Amino acid sequence: MSNNLSELLGRKGVNENLFDKLGKLSHPEGTPSEEAMKELADEFLIGKANTFGTASFYDFLKPENKGKKVYVCNGTACVCAGTQGKVIGLLEDTFDSNDIGHMTCLGRCHENSAFHYGGKNYSGNAISNLNLILNSDSKLNQDTYNIRASGEEILTKPFTNIKNYYQPYLEALKKNAVDVLEEIKISNLRGRGGAGFPMGLKLQFCRNEKNSTKFIICNADEGDPGAFSDRYLLEHQPHSVLFGMMISGYVTGSEYGILYIRAEYPESVTIVQNAIRELENNHLIGSNINGSNFSFNFKIIQAQGSYICGEETALINSIEGQRPEVRVRPPFPAQKGLFNKPTTVNNVETLAALHYIISNGGQAWKDIGTERSSGTKLVSLDSFFNNPGMYEVEMGTPLSHVLYELGGGFKSDVKAVQIGGPLGGLVPVSKIGDLTLDFESFSKEGFLMGHASVVSLPSDYPVMKFIEHLFDFAAYESCGKCFPCRLGTKRGQELAEKALKSNYKIDRKLFTDLLTTLEQGSLCAHGGGIPLPVRNALQYFDDELRHYFN
Repeated sequence: MSNNLSELLGRKGVNENLFDKLGKLSHPEGTPSEEAMKELADEFLIGKANTFGTASFYDFLKPENKGKKVYVCNGTACVCAGTQGKVIGLLEDTFDSNDIGHMTCLGRCHENSAFHYGGKNYSGNAISNLNLILNSDSKLNQDTYNIRASGEEILTKPFTNIKNYYQPYLEALKKNAVDVLEEIKISNLRGRGGAGFPMGLKLQFCRNEKNSTKFIICNADEGDPGAFSDRYLLEHQPHSVLFGMMISGYVTGSEYGILYIRAEYPESVTIVQNAIRELENNHLIGSNINGSNFSFNFKIIQAQGSYICGEETALINSIEGQRPEVRVRPPFPAQKGLFNKPTTVNNVETLAALHYIISNGGQAWKDIGTERSSGTKLVSLDSFFNNPGMYEVEMGTPLSHVLYELGGGFKSDVKAVQIGGPLGGLVPVSKIGDLTLDFESFSKEGFLMGHASVVSLPSDYPVMKFIEHLFDFAAYESCGKCFPCRLGTKRGQELAEKALKSNYKIDRKLFTDLLTTLEQGSLCAHGGGIPLPVRNALQYFDDELRHYFN
């Protein structure tokens, strides 16, 4: 059935996209009308259950969020900082409580107090100027944070101009695509979204598929709470991302590039769209680019609020207009992806690295970092640091250097940091000195680097409350495709909440079995990854947690 739906939904191509239309029809009411969804079902020759089922999944399409006027960030960084209670209180002075919804991480982790109003994000002291925000087109949504490279500037190198920046791209179009791909493989560039899979192999798999239609997708919906590296690149370095997609298109034989950008990053959409217009004006995209016989075009699709769409197959389902449920693999996206066509999905930072590789050669990138973790990595530091912001460091850099020297250490007492989002490891402060910033070091010590976002857990924040928050997040954001994740995350949240609010003691064996079931039985890393930080908490904070278990 899913294959048939994919074919039906792909009849009109990328530009006549069901999901895109659902999003546009949600304005200004906050959700598409029933009549509009019936008409879309008829237009795309699918059942009404599909359009209604899709719309009901997303935060910004589901009927219960109709009429919401303002949204408060409930990401882990804001929760641990304890700022959101004040934000909600001040908003309730102006808005009815039914007018206030939530968003999962607005990427304002460097200063917290984040909320969304009128298509813009605000944070820091902005809530104190709410009247100004409501009554004028203020610039209070703009934010600044530290941006620094500890070594060579690659991902953080200031943009020059279109002509100079895209010269390596035009030179690449004169070469055999196989040779260009080989440079990417030589670089040993590994995916920056968490799994660390070699990008060159992913591109090669797609290239090897025989099909006249292929897709390159930029996964800009990886909204790990605590991470704002994607936002930085989209808003400050959009051409690095577009360049990476264009090169990916050339080496795989794809003519379509789709940017799936988080609804929580509205400013990013505008900035990227302007960058695409610059490419059009300079004839760097379109048909037969520079006489090369290579054609490439972009399409931006704005997501509608769903963390699971950071998983590549759920993202593909979302673009098609299906419920964003994880697909069973094989087949892999490189074989059957968007509309059943060969598809390569890479995250923002991975794509951004290609400009340096194509400009300087794969070996130049490989020579940076470690043998198995090459290149540089962006690290997001939250508001608990004296120098919060975005830092580019070589792979293999001691974590202590990043946190204590670049970040300036903590403003107040912190007992642990979660690195790599809600599925990343919970690293006690005592272990920071044992880690270097690379895939192997984190894996060896029982953690996960992921996005390399750093969220601080203050000393007075109960670890059991943190565990309950993680399970609550995972349960809410589960796609529901598999039982272990759908039921297990909710059960974990219930157990943690019960232990926090009463004298209930959790059966430790039952809890361990629950974690094992999630880890081994889930279809994707969402359910399979949440046990990692929970196990870290149980290992390193046993003294604090022992009270809650029998």
